[in-house]
Amino acid sequence: MKIPDLRIGNLVAKIPVIQGGMAVKISMAPLAAAVAEEGGIGIIAGSGLSVEELKAEIREARKRTKGIIGVNIMFAVREFAQLVQASFEEKIDLLVSGAGFSRDMFTWGKEKGIPVVPIVSSAKLAKLSQKLGAAAVVVEGVEAGGHLGTDRSIHDILPEVIEAVDIPVIGAGGVIDGQGVAEMLKKGAAGVQMGTRFALSEESSAALAWKSEMLKATQKDIVFIHSPVGLPGRGIKNPFTLALDSDVDVAPTDCKGCLKSCEGNFCIMDRLIMAQQGDVQQGLIFSGARVHKINEVLSVHEIFEDIKKGILTFKEV
Repeated sequence: MKIPDLRIGNLVAKIPVIQGGMAVKISMAPLAAAVAEEGGIGIIAGSGLSVEELKAEIREARKRTKGIIGVNIMFAVREFAQLVQASFEEKIDLLVSGAGFSRDMFTWGKEKGIPVVPIVSSAKLAKLSQKLGAAAVVVEGVEAGGHLGTDRSIHDILPEVIEAVDIPVIGAGGVIDGQGVAEMLKKGAAGVQMGTRFALSEESSAALAWKSEMLKATQKDIVFIHSPVGLPGRGIKNPFTLALDSDVDVAPTDCKGCLKSCEGNFCIMDRLIMAQQGDVQQGLIFSGARVHKINEVLSVHEIFEDIKKGILTFKEV
């Protein structure tokens, strides 16, 4: 199997892989730039950052690579519009957005000539996205980490979306190696988004304790939580998730108003930041369904070597 490129608007990635935009502060300039340098599409997670922090990360990534750099911003965050406009001002290559759906972002993208790529979990939303002007769609199945928009497998949703739209369809959820990338491409995806595998890279901005906890995780440690965003999410079991299961009151005492709408059961931003900084007991560690299959932290270069080998040597079983 040859390695196909991934074309989104006028952008051409030599390796058809997008690195997931993992917030808060997991997917930052070092990771995004390293992915872009290898020929993939590097993504900076803008959710949870201030406008100035996001601009600084984009500028730092630009210093490190001439490759494709995008941003991922959750529609659910209160400063969604400000963060999108800031990334456009910095002439980002593309915008990826999930955890809700914005019609306005397509208009903004068209005005600036920047491709907009929504994260969807159904053929219906993919068709609407194409109608509104999406340059491509990322289709996430239940195997993905973080916030989830469906309880269906990517392997069931992917063919439905490919059939429904004429724009590039990028499969996401549960892919951790070159074999998985090849399988997704074989099923008709134009590209693949990978999150957890890149979270466990040397260039990831997660704390060492965070990475160690991920590496230790077994299949039994993978749990679902209900996020204040209003969506279920997948992560790693720890004292914090056990407290949620036991209905312990972990509601924040002071609200920063970071979300447009918050159910208030806990502060998603605070808990993600705690984990990213190394508090693996009380922080929230988001993870994909197959994290238990990852047994070492690799450099981005090593991950891409595995991806290329997996595609080139792929044989259906």
